[in-house]
Amino acid sequence: MAVAASMMPYFGQQISSKNDLVPDWTQQEVSTGTTIMAVEYDGGVVIGADSRTTTGAYIANRVTDKLTPIHERIFCCRSGSAADTQAIADVVTYQLGFHRYTHTHTHTHT
Repeated sequence: MAVAASMMPYFGQQISSKNDLVPDWTQQEVSTGTTIMAVEYDGGVVIGADSRTTTGAYIANRVTDKLTPIHERIFCCRSGSAADTQAIADVVTYQLGFHRYTHTHTHTHT
């Protein structure tokens, strides 16, 4: 794994305090993306997600549903490119439906 040069002190560097050993990025504001959380309890699992879609610093949509039902007991928690995650959720839903159909219907050949 490559480590950025600014993160590693070089030999002979003058260090005047502990702060000189702390990388610059630790002092900068953290930009967060999607927040998705799941909590298990005795009766099941509760899932939740934030609802904002952003494009850089611009909030494109404040009411996005990031929890997509795949099956009555399966959800896809989406983050990243909306089009890509929706396409994956659609493919998984289709494949799960196809799997259910092929395993619940008996075929008789006459």
